[in-house]
Amino acid sequence: MSAALLAPALDPAPAAPDRAVPLPAAPPVPPSPGLATESRLPALWAGTRGSPLALAQTREVLALLGGEGMTGGRPVRARVVGTTGDRVQGRRLADIGGKGLFAKEIHEALLDGRVDFAVHSLKDLETELPPGLVIAGVLPREDVRDALVLGPAVPPVFRRGALPELPQGARIGTASVRREAQLRHLRPDLRFGLLRGNVGTRLRVLEGGDFAATLLAMAGLRRLGLEHAAVMALDPEEELVPAAGQGIIAVTAREEDVETRRLFAMIDHRPTRIAATAERALLASLGGSCRTPVGAHARMLPGGRLRLTGLLAREDGSFLLKRGLEGAPGDAARLGQELGAWLRAGSPADILP
Repeated sequence: MSAALLAPALDPAPAAPDRAVPLPAAPPVPPSPGLATESRLPALWAGTRGSPLALAQTREVLALLGGEGMTGGRPVRARVVGTTGDRVQGRRLADIGGKGLFAKEIHEALLDGRVDFAVHSLKDLETELPPGLVIAGVLPREDVRDALVLGPAVPPVFRRGALPELPQGARIGTASVRREAQLRHLRPDLRFGLLRGNVGTRLRVLEGGDFAATLLAMAGLRRLGLEHAAVMALDPEEELVPAAGQGIIAVTAREEDVETRRLFAMIDHRPTRIAATAERALLASLGGSCRTPVGAHARMLPGGRLRLTGLLAREDGSFLLKRGLEGAPGDAARLGQELGAWLRAGSPADILP
C-alpha cells in the first residue's frame, strides 16, 4: 500500500537485540465490574529507534495516548529496535541503501508482532511501505525549517546568521544531498564534508572545530530542547526547501490491525496529513531516492487552499529548479504528482534515474 497517501481510517552489522525502555505509560483506568484490571491487560508495544530524538518523539506519542486515556487501560511500553542506519555512520545513506535503513528492522518487528505500532520521523520513511503496513496517523507538525548552527571558529562578525555572510570557503558538515545542493547553489565557494550521527553527536563534532557550520532540522532541536544552538532558521520556501515530511512524527501499524489503526485515527492531525500527502506524492513521482536532491514543503493558506513548493537540483548545485503550486486540500496527492511531473520535465535528463 502506498505510503504517499495517508489513510487514517477506521544498521551492515547484524541487528542489535531489541530492548525495552522506560517511557511513560497510559495512566491507570479504574476497573469496571466484570472487566480485567490494567495489570491483567496486555501491553501495547511501540517500536522505536534508540537515539535521543527518536525516544523524545516516542514519548510525545505515548504521552498523547496516556493523556487522552485512549488505550482502555492497556499499559503502553516502548521497545528499542536497532537499525542499520543508526549503526553505519561513516558513509552517506545513499551509499549504503537509502533512508529506509532507519526503518527496515522496525518494519520487521512490526510485521512479526514484536511491536504493535512504530514511531518514525516521517522524512525517514520510504514512499512505499512494505506490504501489510500503513501510516496510521501523524501528529501536528513541528517547525519545518532547517536551522543553521555555527561552530566556535566562526568569527563573531559572521554570527548574525545570514548564509551569504558565512566566511569565504567555510567548511560545512552535512550528510544531506538536499541541503548540500541548495547551499552549493547559493554559495559555490563553500566546502563540504560528511557529518552524520544523532543531533548530539553532530553538535559535539561541530564544537570540536572540524566544521564552520552545519544544518539541522529545527524540529529535532526543539524536541531535544536545543533550539538555542541555532543562529537562524531558514525560510522553507525562499531559502532552503526542507525534506518531504520534515518535522512530522508518523505512526505505522499493521494494515490488518483495525483496533490499533482506529486508535491512531483518533489523534491523526488532518492539516498535517494533507501536507504530508502532497509532499510524499511529489517525492514518489521523482523516484523517492535520497541520492537526488529533492525538497518539498506544503502548507495551508489562510483561504483554505493548499500551497506546495517543490525543488529538484543537481548535487553539485550547478542546476536548481523550484516551483510552487496551489490547489484544493482534497487534491493533495494530485498536486504533488503534478508538481513532480513539472520538475522532472524541466530538469536535465541526468538528474533523475
